Amino acid sequence: MSRIKLFKELFGNISTTGAITFSSKPLVDKMLSFADFKGAKVLVELGGGDGSITKGIVERMDKDAKLLVFEISRNFCNNLEKMFPQKNVVIICDSAENMDKYLNGDKADFILSSLPFSLIPKDIRASIYRKSRESVSEKGKFIQICYSYLLKYQFADYFSHIKTSFTLKNFPPAFILICN
Repeated sequence: MSRIKLFKELFGNISTTGAITFSSKPLVDKMLSFADFKGAKVLVELGGGDGSITKGIVERMDKDAKLLVFEISRNFCNNLEKMFPQKNVVIICDSAENMDKYLNGDKADFILSSLPFSLIPKDIRASIYRKSRESVSEKGKFIQICYSYLLKYQFADYFSHIKTSFTLKNFPPAFILICN
């Protein structure tokens, strides 16, 4: 899919993408710096979008690791399937609130998310938070990109330890929440 079509999809569905542009490489690099991919076997990405975070994960993950990418836009899913034809990268065109159905009882070493939680209905948001907590391994992390520091307080109901980081190297500047 061309960059122009990706931007049309982004702006055409702003209520579900929640972004005015895609994540910058510096933001992706900073987000992923909080995950030690060596030895991680099950990875989950929530909100695959244009594949910028997916690409960073694939470049860092072990060859025998498995990545489940959740994305609700069919157009973005089609693009992601073309970009990542590897058997260990599974593009799932479904809501993140159904992640447990695809994990089949496995626990994720990392859940990496760029979901626009501020735009997601409260009941679905709570379900995603809860299922993320239940689906990440005891030593795993849930790492979230967000544009409002206030989201930290919503995550605090589900995760006992939350570190925050901030980067200006994105438009708009972004927070990264590291939860476990």
